[in-house]
Amino acid sequence: MPNSDLLPSLLFKINENQLALEAAIQELSNWVEQRGSADVADNVRGALEAIDKNEEFIKMTLAVMMAPE
Repeated sequence: MPNSDLLPSLLFKINENQLALEAAIQELSNWVEQRGSADVADNVRGALEAIDKNEEFIKMTLAVMMAPE
């Protein structure tokens, strides 16, 4: 299998890791907010918006890369 065939699978796994980290960080921001640090939680959620914003493009691009030719 050529290395170029591995690239879509690698990117898919990296994206899965990114989404898992986003979920974990979101849980932590909820925990922080429950303990009275709403400003910190809001800042964390604001930083996570980039992941949400880019998620659809990443999924579409991966689908194209992984589609059989």
